[in-house]
Amino acid sequence: MTPGLLIAAPASGTGKTTVMLGLLRALAQDGLAVQPFKSGPDYIDPAFHRAACGRPSFNLDSWAMEPDLIDAIAAQAAGADLILAEGSMGLFDGVARAGAFGNGASADLARRMGWPVVLVLDASGQAQSAAAMALGFRAYDPALPFAGVILNRVASARHESLIRKGMEAMGIPVLGALPRRGDLVLPERHLGLVQAMEHPDLERAVTDYAAFIRQHVDLAAIRASARGAAIHGTGRLPDPPAQTIAMASDAAFSFIYPHLLEGWRRAGALVLPFSPLADEAPSPEADLVWLPGGYPELHAGAIAGAGTFLSGLARHAQTRPVHGECGGYMVLGQSLIDKNGHSHRMAGLLGLETSYARRKMHLGYRHAELLAPVAGMAGGTCLRGHEFHYSTIIALNDEPLARVTDANGDEVAETGSRRGMVSGSFFHMIAQVS
Repeated sequence: MTPGLLIAAPASGTGKTTVMLGLLRALAQDGLAVQPFKSGPDYIDPAFHRAACGRPSFNLDSWAMEPDLIDAIAAQAAGADLILAEGSMGLFDGVARAGAFGNGASADLARRMGWPVVLVLDASGQAQSAAAMALGFRAYDPALPFAGVILNRVASARHESLIRKGMEAMGIPVLGALPRRGDLVLPERHLGLVQAMEHPDLERAVTDYAAFIRQHVDLAAIRASARGAAIHGTGRLPDPPAQTIAMASDAAFSFIYPHLLEGWRRAGALVLPFSPLADEAPSPEADLVWLPGGYPELHAGAIAGAGTFLSGLARHAQTRPVHGECGGYMVLGQSLIDKNGHSHRMAGLLGLETSYARRKMHLGYRHAELLAPVAGMAGGTCLRGHEFHYSTIIALNDEPLARVTDANGDEVAETGSRRGMVSGSFFHMIAQVS
């Protein structure tokens, strides 16, 4: 049993990702094999985790994943000395109506896995009152193991002293106190952090985070706080939808959950990456072409001009399946309108037109029942996934791919599309469910 901790916060924007990356690198520098995980459906943070500690990071999600799948993914920590899982949003934030497995909150995961919570608190604008907030989070769910707090954005030594006195009075361990540093931030864009592959100097940034954490956090206390529960069940990672999969992979196509790729490869599938931005065609040996989500709206001109990619995609679609998720779905359509209102020709394999100029946030869990086969997934298969984008459908002329509902069971208008051997949806698949 590998001991673990969940790095969480009361809300987004408190600095937990910076703390997570600094802890991963500092502990790895100390010779520990640290296994990272990410709570919830974030597809950007795991790449940062891997850059920080050298081990692949995987998502764990109590709403979208059956317990056996959670156990199978958690088992990837075999051989590690310590697990660090990063929470999402606030510690208790999840959907209003829990599914069969949980409501998706980080607290669900910590409770199930027995990982004590390290709460990263933004101390700006408060002193002893920070203890009241920490006390509330500790008391909200008495069954949730609680390790202590790391204070962030502390203004001065006096400020830190006042907060520590409040925490001491409430019996809440302070595991670290980080001074305010405006330079230790990660660049962001509309879907969250800029991708790890696009960071101008990620190695230097992570090294700086580690030095900062080492100076202001009690690493020995962090390690001593870790606990864990035994892994239950004998679950397995997801099976591949085809035996040989051509996977678009570059700055425009990178949003695929790591546990899917790991499961596909372990089951013997051959995953062949190619770059549409480099105008590469999918391998002619592939049984399936998969276009993940990403940022095609930022690269629409380059994609429209990638003749080798587009013609190769069209050839493949004549005889074998092509599937796109979110950004990949948009590229399979007729056109994509960028933020400046310019229309770019896309693959034309679906009757879909999308606009990033008409920005509207679409966000949330999705349950989808396939109305037709998608590669190796039969019609009637139920999928759980997540949708997060700002693009809007302005025209659609295809058969629906699935019956789609949100986490509350309400119908979702964006059903995905299918035409011949081509399919796509705005939701990112996380798991098949029974």
